[in-house]
Amino acid sequence: MASVELIPPDAPEFRALFDRFEHSVFRLETLQNYHGSRERELLAEFLAGRPRPADRLKADWTSMIATNARAGKTVQRVHVVRKPLTDYLRFELTWGYELNVEAGEDIRVVPVREDWPRELPQHDYWLFDAARLYDMHYDADGTWLGVEHVTDPAMIVRACAWRDAALHLGIPWQSYVRDHPELAEHLSFARAR
Repeated sequence: MASVELIPPDAPEFRALFDRFEHSVFRLETLQNYHGSRERELLAEFLAGRPRPADRLKADWTSMIATNARAGKTVQRVHVVRKPLTDYLRFELTWGYELNVEAGEDIRVVPVREDWPRELPQHDYWLFDAARLYDMHYDADGTWLGVEHVTDPAMIVRACAWRDAALHLGIPWQSYVRDHPELAEHLSFARAR
């Protein structure tokens, strides 16, 4: 089997896709832990019960979301989660997503109790304008290795069908976290009540 050429994590050519898409970008997340990321220190702060610190990279990301939302573009994400939630998921579902949603990202959660939804794959990807597909590659512990640009039209069509199924199965983020007090306690909208 031929080796896959991966675009490295945080490569400028991958980041540029988020500035150049015309209509929509969609992310499917399926892992329960993402390790080796720049979020390690933030996760430690979260687990220690400290207030969320300022984060320049997060501010850049939410600025991109807000700019695209103001331009009428759609940014969507669905995360398939298993119970019990991992520490990483509790962090991501709160500190990771709250600011994204405030900036205009449509985030949904598909809770899995036992069997994985047959309508969905068990791998992560980004889909830009329902036409450009990038599979995410991780090692066994959830460390991001890079992205693979997939050009096979049949795989792109399949990714569009998976996107539609995930959005249909997904619970809006705000509803999901409100139904989980152990998550809502970490969110500013819940504390503002």
